[in-house]
Amino acid sequence: MDTPVFEEFDPASDCDCPGCVHWRRVGPRGGGCGFVGHPAAHRTLVVATATAAALGAGHAVPALAAPHAPARPGVPAGEEPDTPQGAKAPLHGPSGRPAQSAPPAGPVKTPATTRAEIIRRAKEWVARQVPYSMTAYWSDGYRQDCSGFVSMAWNLPGNEWTGSLGQYGTRISQEELQPGDILLFHNPTDPQKGSHVVIFGGWTDYTHTYYLAYEQTRPATRRQATPYAYWSQSEGYVPYRYKGVTAADGATGGAAGAPQPTGDDGAKPGAAAATPYPGRAYFGPGAGNAYVTQLGRLLVERGGARFYTTGPGPRWSNADLRATQAFQQAQGWRGADADGLPGPLTWSLLVTGRGRDIPAAQGTTPPATPPTTLPGTGGPPASTPAPLVPAYPGRALFRPGAQNAHVTRLGRQLVKKGFGRFYAKGPGPRWGEADRRAVEAFQRAQGWRGGAADGHPGPETWRRLFS
Repeated sequence: MDTPVFEEFDPASDCDCPGCVHWRRVGPRGGGCGFVGHPAAHRTLVVATATAAALGAGHAVPALAAPHAPARPGVPAGEEPDTPQGAKAPLHGPSGRPAQSAPPAGPVKTPATTRAEIIRRAKEWVARQVPYSMTAYWSDGYRQDCSGFVSMAWNLPGNEWTGSLGQYGTRISQEELQPGDILLFHNPTDPQKGSHVVIFGGWTDYTHTYYLAYEQTRPATRRQATPYAYWSQSEGYVPYRYKGVTAADGATGGAAGAPQPTGDDGAKPGAAAATPYPGRAYFGPGAGNAYVTQLGRLLVERGGARFYTTGPGPRWSNADLRATQAFQQAQGWRGADADGLPGPLTWSLLVTGRGRDIPAAQGTTPPATPPTTLPGTGGPPASTPAPLVPAYPGRALFRPGAQNAHVTRLGRQLVKKGFGRFYAKGPGPRWGEADRRAVEAFQRAQGWRGGAADGHPGPETWRRLFS
């Protein structure tokens, strides 16, 4: 096939330095971050030069792309620069040269993998903050652009591009999306409008309007809440499921790696058809969805009714955590395997009616488990009801120029948590530098660094702040 030459959509200008913020406000021809002229134009010119060197004189390099008019709130038109992606290529070695020859033509190979492995590999690049590049190759042999990132996460035998990734997957619907699937936008009819691909990491709430996206983009690999299907060109993104994904997904959740229960291991009479495990993102503080209700009802059937004073319902509560933990302990699991958050094995045992039921309490005394705190929150002991976490309103409400009640609520909670030293007055409804610095201080207190401590609250910052 011919080497693809087209512009790949680089989804966001991530620089929030005062210079770039100022020039984004005043017009498209300012400077920022030490560049002369507009940063997006500078990057596009450099990339166009690199494309000519990488793809050879035999291929035409597209002219500078017309700026997008993105639907992403808070990002002005023209601030989402275009970057080209690399072509289909074999894996590369440490020297930057191909470590193997191109695979022979024939049926595509789809090595078996699990959803947990796909997400684990994606998280490795996030943790290492792999820099974006259409020509460089990481130490694992995969190209450091969006399609190389997905090739790596799916463990493909070579580097694919957005025009070939679809053959390794099966088209699915939005309702069928699960962690490890992808959202692919390939536009061969109009190359300068760009192409991009991201890995779906799970829904952030029950409305299915935002999800966690793992993606390779400037300046480095990131994981962040993203509106479905994407910030801009949303209608062009198509969900795909990797053909080689297997159901044996035992690497996430509380019961992963725990020993299989013995004794009463058979299915209960009348057990309903198993509902697939939706993913760990559907459970925990702040979660609210039908799977939480289903979990609670299954736990009540298995002896967990005493943990619920009301419900079960769609909003995750301390009752769900304690009942899940009791069920996990009934299987003989301890420590991290009985953390009260359902993993794939916990879920499988519940929906199929297998495993041991929660033992009855001795007399009127609750099970002899010490009071616990919500994992990772330092929250109230399990013997007291957990406060409800307000729904995360979206990142667009916390940007320069934003003014709304959520900013006030955020600021007051930061003051309550001990991060109010940045406010000379307020907090108030207009987002300002004091809010950003207070959020950044809170994020750093969680041990986060770099892009994870940028001073703009995402879903996890919001959850921890209000838990």
